[in-house]
Amino acid sequence: MSKSDLKPAAVFKQFAKINTIPRPSKHEEKMIEYLRNWGESRGLSTTVDETGNVIIRKEATPGMEDRKTVIMQSHMDMVCDKLVDVEFDFNNDPIQTYVDGEWLKAKGTTLGADDGIGCAIELAILDADDIEHGPIECVFTRDEETGLSGAEGMKAGFMTGDYLINLDSEDEGEIFVSCAGGRNTQAKFTFTRQDAPKGSFFMRGQLKGLVGGHSGDDINKKRANAIKILARFLFNEMRKYEGVCLAQFHSGKLHNAIPRDGEFIIAVPNDVKENVRADWNVFASEVEDEFHVTDTQMEWLMESCDEEKIIEPQVARNFIWALQAVDNGIYAICQDEALGGMVETSSNIASVHTSEGEINILSSQRSNVMSNLDNMCHTIQATFELAGAEAISSDGYPAWKMRADSKLTELVVDTYKQLFKKDPIVRGIHAGLECGLFSERYPQLDMVSFGPTLRFVHTPDERLHIPTVQMVWDHLKLILKNIPGK
Repeated sequence: MSKSDLKPAAVFKQFAKINTIPRPSKHEEKMIEYLRNWGESRGLSTTVDETGNVIIRKEATPGMEDRKTVIMQSHMDMVCDKLVDVEFDFNNDPIQTYVDGEWLKAKGTTLGADDGIGCAIELAILDADDIEHGPIECVFTRDEETGLSGAEGMKAGFMTGDYLINLDSEDEGEIFVSCAGGRNTQAKFTFTRQDAPKGSFFMRGQLKGLVGGHSGDDINKKRANAIKILARFLFNEMRKYEGVCLAQFHSGKLHNAIPRDGEFIIAVPNDVKENVRADWNVFASEVEDEFHVTDTQMEWLMESCDEEKIIEPQVARNFIWALQAVDNGIYAICQDEALGGMVETSSNIASVHTSEGEINILSSQRSNVMSNLDNMCHTIQATFELAGAEAISSDGYPAWKMRADSKLTELVVDTYKQLFKKDPIVRGIHAGLECGLFSERYPQLDMVSFGPTLRFVHTPDERLHIPTVQMVWDHLKLILKNIPGK
C-alpha cells in the first residue's frame, strides 16, 4: 500500500498537510494561522481566542437544522521526540511518513498522529459536502501535551454545543467516558562541585533503546524506565564500594513520557574499575531478563571518559537513594467495577538533569480520584524532601468523571453496534484529556472520546493503524446523522 492509496482519502489528505506544519507544544503559531486561513477561505465562521484555540463553525445540512449542536475537538500540538542519531528540526522540518503494512509511521521521529489525525478528521468533516449533520463546531486547542494550557485558558462561551466528541483517544473500538487528573512534582538538589578523590577513574554508563511510551496510557505495561534502572545500578555500586562518586546524571525529556534512554558519569577508585564493569554487565543481563517481553532492544555501554568535578558525595548519595526509594508505576487500581480494573493512581519519574550546581527531577502523577492524586504527589514530595531536596507540585488539571445518564454515550454505542455488529468497550482512561477541564467550565456538556488506534505515542516508534481511521470516519458520520433534535 502506498500513501496515495490511504483511505479515507479526505482524512489522509488533511493529515499529510498538517504534518508539513511545525507544531511543537507552545509553538503552534503556524498551525493556528493555517487553521484560521483554512476556515476563512471556505467562508466558515472562524475564531481564534486569546489563548490560541481555534473554533470553526459549519451550519447544518438541509433538513438537519433542528438537531443539537455537536462539538468535535482535538489538539493541534504534538510531542516532539526523535532517535538520538537523527537530525531533525521540529520548528522547521516536515514530518516524513511512510507506510509499513497496515501502519503509518515516521522516519526517526514522532508521527504527530497524536493528535494530528484528530485535527485531520475534523477538517475533512468541515470540507465535505456529502455528509449529513446538524450544526457543528470544530475546536482545535493548543498546548495539550505540556500542560493543557489551551483548554485551561478557554473561557466559558467559546464553545456553544450540546455534545462534545473528543478525538484524542488511541484504541479504536473503545469509547472513553472518564479520564485521570494529573499534576507534576519537581524536586531540586543543590550542591557545590568539588574535585574527585585522588586515584579516581572516570566512567560513563549509557542505556538506550527502551520502548518508553505514554506515562498514563502505558504505565500498566511494565515498560522499563531508564531513570529507575540507572539509579538502581548506582545504588548498588555506591553501597558496594567506598569512593564511588557521581558527576553527571541525565535522562528523560518530557513530563508525560516514560524515559527511554539516559547516561551517568561516575568516578570510581582505580582498583575497582574492572569490578564495576563486571557488575554493569551482570546487571544488564538481569534487567534484560526482567523486561524480556516489553523491552527487547536495550543497548548498554560503559566506557572510560575524561575527568571532571563531582557532585558533593553526600548530596549524590541522597539523590540516588531517593531515586531508588521513590514510587514509580501503578499505585492503585480503580475500585469502580464499571471502569474494569483500570489504573486509578500512578506516578512516573520523567526526567533528571544535572548542571553546575543543581540536580533537577521532574515527575508526573495521575489519578481518577483527586484526593488520591494529592496523596500520590505528597508521597513523591516526602521522598525527595527526606533526602534534602526542595520539592513542589503543580496545580495540574482535574479528572473527568463518568456521566451515568449520558445520552451521547448511548448514541455512540448504538451506532457502533449498528455499523460493526459488535459492542464497543466503554471505559475510562488513565491519561489526561481536555474533557476534564471542559467538564469544569461547561458542566452541561455531554462528552465522549474515541479515535483510531495509535501505538507507542510520544516516542519515535509512534504509529497509526490505517484501517481504524476508516472505521472511526464511518462511525463519526453515522453519529452526526443520528444526533437528536433540540
